[in-house]
Amino acid sequence: MSKRESGPGPLLSTIASIGHHVTDALQRLGFASRFFVMLLLCSGQSFRRPNLTIREIYYSGFQSLLIIMVSGLFIGMVLGMQGYETLQRYGSADALGILVALSLVRELGPVVAALLFASRAGSSITAEIGLMKATEQLTAMDMMAVNPIARVVAPRFWGGVISMPLLAALFSATGVFGGYLIGVVFIGVDDGAFWSQMQASVDFRYDIWSGIVKSFVFGVAVSLIAVFEGYDALPTAEGVSSSIKSTVVKSALAILALDFVLTSFMFREAG
Repeated sequence: MSKRESGPGPLLSTIASIGHHVTDALQRLGFASRFFVMLLLCSGQSFRRPNLTIREIYYSGFQSLLIIMVSGLFIGMVLGMQGYETLQRYGSADALGILVALSLVRELGPVVAALLFASRAGSSITAEIGLMKATEQLTAMDMMAVNPIARVVAPRFWGGVISMPLLAALFSATGVFGGYLIGVVFIGVDDGAFWSQMQASVDFRYDIWSGIVKSFVFGVAVSLIAVFEGYDALPTAEGVSSSIKSTVVKSALAILALDFVLTSFMFREAG
């Protein structure tokens, strides 16, 4: 058989495979964008029944409190311990409160809380919607003239968006308390210096507000990924499992990428 008849070479096959993956990714991105627009348009119908959103805030937010607060407490304790060891070398142990508060409020609070939220609540949302699709509950709603996006998807989306900033704030608060326990109660840093320097150095606009903005953006990203992956899951057990895994991975990557972008803009504004 001649070379011309033997088919495309490995280079052309690789290029064709890359092109296929790129076109699939663009097609999926377009479908996700259209899904997001439909979600926003249907949110008005969802808000007419606020009990649906409140119910999802309970399942997504309140039931995530344990892992959020326990994780925040231990991270704050670790920050207090390691921060004290570092600051003591330079004779600045009294600045421990500043280190703990700024680390949590600016960065660790929103990011770690969002990662935990994606692992616990995001995967649960994807599993619920995916199982409803696999058991044809969404199709049944559509046949009964009930919009599944307004009835099922939108309340879960807004429940996650509302819950995320609250969870991040509680994470930061318990983290500061953990740093206080280690630094003041166990190590012996001056109580007054710990709180006074923290209050003097933490700025609402550049520190607390930036954490609120980050947690809100993370909530939108994680909730959108979770509901989209569940709604777009293949109606099989393997398809739902794959969507849950995709939700956790994509949410983590989106959180870290958005954190870099938001931090870059916030540092530019602060400067």
